[in-house]
Amino acid sequence: MFWRILADLVLLVHLSFILFVIVGGFLALRWRGLAWIHLPAMVWGVAIEFGGWICPLTPLENWLLRAGGLAGYSGGFIERYVLPIIYPIGLTPKMQMYLGAGILVINLVAYALYYRRWSKED
Repeated sequence: MFWRILADLVLLVHLSFILFVIVGGFLALRWRGLAWIHLPAMVWGVAIEFGGWICPLTPLENWLLRAGGLAGYSGGFIERYVLPIIYPIGLTPKMQMYLGAGILVINLVAYALYYRRWSKED
């Protein structure tokens, strides 16, 4: 049970990081200093997608599940609703490129607004 809880916590951190990568630029419009945290996170997220790499949190999640005697994800809220967001079925390298490009476009818009807002105040 302990390992399963740790695996679920890592999965929630993973999902939170993904959401932060996607919308963090808009959060920086509200909290200016957040841009210094978001920009490296966004670069990492886009690099993972463009490179077709696996985030280091993924093997950690699997290791924790195996340590708890589980072979995979079954049952529960986390597996049913969160896992398909992080690990969609049929994800291809081409789809990953589109996801990476989408993240870039969303954040270019956010940081254009960010620049516009904060350059007026400086």
